[in-house]
Amino acid sequence: MILGDTFPDEIAFAQNAGRTTLDDMFARVRARTPDAVALADSPHRETLGAGEPLTLSYAEADRIVGAIAVRLRSLGLTADAVVALHMPTSVEAVLTFLGVLRAGLIAMPLPLLWRRGDVAAALARVGAKGIVAGGSAGDADLAQIALEAAADTFSVRAVCGFGTLGVALPDGLVPLDPLLAGTHEPDGALCPAVERPVNPAAHVAAVTFETSEIGPIAVGRSHVELLAAGLTVALEARLEPDQTLVTTMHPGSLAGLACAIVPWLMRGGTLGLHMPFDADALGDQIAALDARAVAVPGPLAERFRDAGIFARADNLAAVLAVWRAPERLAGSADWSADDPRTRARLVDLSVFGETGLLAARRGADGRPAPIGAGPVTAPRATRGAALVAEITRTDHGTLAMRGAMVPRFPFPPGAERGSAPCLAVEQDQYVDTRHFCRVDKETRAMVVTAPPAGLVGIGGTRLALAAAERTLESIDRTAFLLALPDVLMGQRLFGHAADGAAVRAALAERGAGALVVGAFRDRPAARSAA
Repeated sequence: MILGDTFPDEIAFAQNAGRTTLDDMFARVRARTPDAVALADSPHRETLGAGEPLTLSYAEADRIVGAIAVRLRSLGLTADAVVALHMPTSVEAVLTFLGVLRAGLIAMPLPLLWRRGDVAAALARVGAKGIVAGGSAGDADLAQIALEAAADTFSVRAVCGFGTLGVALPDGLVPLDPLLAGTHEPDGALCPAVERPVNPAAHVAAVTFETSEIGPIAVGRSHVELLAAGLTVALEARLEPDQTLVTTMHPGSLAGLACAIVPWLMRGGTLGLHMPFDADALGDQIAALDARAVAVPGPLAERFRDAGIFARADNLAAVLAVWRAPERLAGSADWSADDPRTRARLVDLSVFGETGLLAARRGADGRPAPIGAGPVTAPRATRGAALVAEITRTDHGTLAMRGAMVPRFPFPPGAERGSAPCLAVEQDQYVDTRHFCRVDKETRAMVVTAPPAGLVGIGGTRLALAAAERTLESIDRTAFLLALPDVLMGQRLFGHAADGAAVRAALAERGAGALVVGAFRDRPAARSAA
């Protein structure tokens, strides 16, 4: 599936774009270093009740990826069918992502905190044909959520899962566990490639979801666009080939894919997966793997540095600070190159929802590097650097982006003619991120000042407050929900109701997100005071 393929110019553009797919990248590294460690879970995974941690070589991972591809094809999934993924940050999640791509399908990793309502809406929005799930998020069984959401969605025909993630699979799911152990037929390595009449890399590889006031927006990206986003990170962070990158970021977003999975495919080496957040376990993991780079949420980078977590890895060279709320970057602490607490350099990744991201390595002064309007290159301020994006300030005072990583058409094809919200692309190819910004008078840098109107940002998750309030009002008209400031998370939700337990149960029954349900958690101190 090539978005915009009804336009002759777009077909010509696709033919002349890069021709390497994500699976091609993996195959190249596998051929070069078959016995090297490709994927490694954190040893603390088992203590979280998430199953035994996995460590796989490239040859082992390649066999499983092929087996997953064959199994998905055998379930009747045809080329360009969308397959959702809903599981924790784990080796299984990466293998499934690659298996979906090898089968010629489109991967749709979902946010970990989504529940039945969100998942069902996403599946229906894009006409998904399958879902792979497993494990848990808090007390939520992700496989059970997948089964229930699939039952709500007419288009879904295949529901699969991994029971190796610490939670037994419910009846009705196709188990993929045997593929990990090699007890399967036929040989997964024999999965034939899908024949593409036009450049395979120009076809849609993945779909992620943007949050908006009027509902979730599906954003489809080709292999070329995903590689452009990953290249931005790899170049600015100076990631070297065949080194270890550890990530704490969930792959259910552009940020999670671009800061970890895609750079790993491009550079090779080991990708360490960390189920957040155990600071000590993270320190032990980056030390044991001799990590050269680690990706963490931006607000946590300073705390981990101050706690000595990064100092445990002698050769750690880069800390990728992922700012899902880029308006918080300007107020972050200094990170100088000669800081005695770590020799690693900080690379800020300003993430603008699912539109795009900007990477900027901090200089000697330790302050966030200024990025002005116009062309953005990587590595920045380097002769011969690659053009990765262009940014501008709109008449509404918001930041807009265009470039190799930014989609040029909405997804699914024809979405602009329907009633559901979709990606709005201007004629000049700019996409408004809806993040408010100003231009610094001295540096002329674009400074992000506020998130999109109507959205609440809690850690790495954004939600539309008005939609949550409408759901709450339909349950209890006297209950209310507030977004309060939070030093670490940016914001947090506070809910109040006469019967909090009943409201919480009703929200969960309607498939509300975990953050909304959790806002009405029990507060013993408040009850005793009453």
